[in-house]
This record gives sequence, structure tokens and C-alpha cells, in this order.
Amino acid sequence: MRCIARRLGRSPATISRELRRNADRDGGYRATTAHALAYGRAGRPKPARLATNARLRAKVQEYLQQHYSPEQITGRLRVEFPDDPEMRVSPETIYQALYVQSRGALRRDLAKCLRTGRSLRQPGRRAGQRKNRIPDMINIAQRPAEATDRAVPGHWEGDLMIGKRNASAIATLVERTTGYAMLVALPEGYKPEQVAPALATKIQTLPDALRRTLTWDQGPEMRDWKQIRIASGIEVYFCDPHAPWQRGTNENTNGLLRQYFPKGFDFTTVTEADLDKVADELNDRPRKRLAFYKPSERIAELCGLTPRHPKEGV
Repeated sequence: MRCIARRLGRSPATISRELRRNADRDGGYRATTAHALAYGRAGRPKPARLATNARLRAKVQEYLQQHYSPEQITGRLRVEFPDDPEMRVSPETIYQALYVQSRGALRRDLAKCLRTGRSLRQPGRRAGQRKNRIPDMINIAQRPAEATDRAVPGHWEGDLMIGKRNASAIATLVERTTGYAMLVALPEGYKPEQVAPALATKIQTLPDALRRTLTWDQGPEMRDWKQIRIASGIEVYFCDPHAPWQRGTNENTNGLLRQYFPKGFDFTTVTEADLDKVADELNDRPRKRLAFYKPSERIAELCGLTPRHPKEGV
């Protein structure tokens, strides 16, 4: 291994880990097999351990009902099942299964069995970390269930598209049920005091039936989210950290928008009218998940609205 490491210019520990992870039972190593294994491990989001192991999940729930802490559960499982690696779980995995929506393998009511009894997690701040810059934010776990199943229109996802050298941006809003998109110009920049009024103004153009919820990530640009709620009447929720799949519709739409605004684009060169034109074209595309209807058609059908630029026969 040391000889291989010298020839590849790598640490011997790197070679050792690679062989330990990807060698077959006889100690042989094939690059194609190792690549396939690495590709499988890299997939995100990974299935939650407690969601796929019913025996482990039952044991953890039993201990939680006995008011064991996650750390005590982890230690006790090692004592009771010393030779069974499938009965291992970290304290953080248990916390995530209770509090993080995308990892919610355990019943939410079991959080009351913890010492704090909190329904939402309030993690401690490590030394050197900045305090949360979004005051009193409401987690996505508190969002109404109707927003998740996409049966009712009016639930939106939002994000920023950042431009060249992080000097400019636009905001994107996508309706979850229909995929209908709106783009918001931010000519003065994307600081909180610039984002909040621009979003509120755009959302106010929607009828009341389409102003139910808005889901955003925990970016500092949403520090003034309460102003958006007060001005537009829409409820604002925030995703878990590092969980872009919780805004999957918006992430997909931003990918489509890169056809018009490639990475490194200077958004100071576009106007609100330019963005409306792009949004109209995007909303006029048939979508497979809508049985090849257009977002503009679906939103009109669901809410009795007229598309911004209706075509013949629509």
C-alpha cells in the first residue's frame, strides 16, 4: 500500500481506506466495482437508518418511551447487541428522526419523552458560529400537510439565483401544485431590506386563494420575513439546513432557468419586463408531471384565473 501511495502521490491511509471500503471478500480490488460502490454511497438524500430497520426503530422507540436520552440509547444498544452492527445508531440520527421532516422515521410525539420535551429542536451554538440571523423562523415541519401532498394550490417555494461574482441576483417563486413560476427583479441588490419588499410586492399580485405558504431556505436574505407575511398575508416557513430536496420544485425550476440565465450571468442587465417574459415562456411549456398540460393552464383551471398571455384554445 505504501508503494502504491508513493506512485499515486497519496497518503498510505487513503489507499488503506479505499481498499477497506471497496475490496471484495477475497481481498481483490476492481476499479469498476469500487466506482459503482462509491456512486451508490454518494446518492442524496440517503434513506434514514431508522426508516429502513424496523427492529432497530422499535427498540429505539421503546427506550424513548422509557425516557432514555439518545446518548443512553446508543450506549445501551452496544451493551445489548455487542455483535450486531445492524443494531447501532448514533444520538444525532435519533434526534434527526424526531425533529427533521425528511428524516422523520420516529413518531413526532416521542420528542416529548426527551428531557427538554420540545416539539422543535433548538441546537446549541458552537464557539465561533454566528447566531441565527433569521429571528423566530418557523420550521418546515410546522407547514400544513396540504402543502406536502400538492392537492391544494397556493403553496410556493422560493430561492435566489445569484449572478456574476455574487454581485447581483433575482428571486424565483414556484407554485408546488402547478409548477407556475414568477421571477422577481432585485436591481438594488439582495440584502434583507431589498428582498422583503420586492417579494411582498410580487406576492400581492396574486389572488388571496394563491397566498397560502412560502417555503425558503435559511439564507440571510430572509431576515425580514415577517414583513413579507404582514404585507402579503402569506405564511413563511424555512427548510432544514442543507436540505435542498425540501424545495425540490424550486430547485428543478432554477435548473430550467439556467437555459436563459447561465451561471455567471449579470442580473443587473435584466428588467422586470424581461423576467416576466421568461416566466411566461416557462409557464407556457407543457410538463410531463401535469400530463403535458401547461402550468398556466393548470393554475387557471384550479383557481379560475386567466393566464397572463393566453393562447388560442386555452
